[in-house]
Amino acid sequence: MSRLVIFDCDGVLVDSEVLYCAIDSAALAELGVAMAPTEIARRFSGIPHRDVWATLAADHGLDLPGDHFARIQDECRRRFAAELRAIAGVADAVRSLAPLGHAACVASSTALPALRRNLETAGLIDLFGEAVFSASQVRRGKPAPDVFLFAASQMGADPADCLVVEDSVAGTVAARRAGMPVVGFVGGGHADPGLGDRLLAAGARHIHPTMAALAAWIADPAVSTRSPS
Repeated sequence: MSRLVIFDCDGVLVDSEVLYCAIDSAALAELGVAMAPTEIARRFSGIPHRDVWATLAADHGLDLPGDHFARIQDECRRRFAAELRAIAGVADAVRSLAPLGHAACVASSTALPALRRNLETAGLIDLFGEAVFSASQVRRGKPAPDVFLFAASQMGADPADCLVVEDSVAGTVAARRAGMPVVGFVGGGHADPGLGDRLLAAGARHIHPTMAALAAWIADPAVSTRSPS
């Protein structure tokens, strides 16, 4: 079993994807583009937020004002301060790793200052300390493997000795490109009924619906869990 567990943040540690998608859907509506939060989640979860908006602008021919993304970020900060919550059971799941001999860290597409702020808002920052890494610290965001390889190198771990926990296709692909085994998590508020199948198709070894199920499987991989047929 892997000795370093690398957690994605949005939709895995904190229930933020559902907020991001609602904010982006409302902002698109103001620009005359109808896209439901569920569609945004399906297409863009795991991808750096600035890259999401670059793609949306290109796809829909949007001429975004220069301060557009800054205003999106301001709205995220406002909503997150009031509404952001940790995923149920995540603190206990992370704490269960050390007695088993596993280290833990975070590797996220969110820019580092916002990433640390979100973890603090959700009451999780003390679980990880300085072991928090962002795609803003590397050249390429997910689905490139850079942030996972960076996290492993900073933690002194070989990629083959890592286990990634992801809720997105982009993140799952990034983990596989990094040479790391990856499991899918589908307990976030943005998860739709087909998410588990998409994660399996992208290369996830197992799918876990709750943090308690993930922790039980890490403690004993013989525990029943959903895997490819």
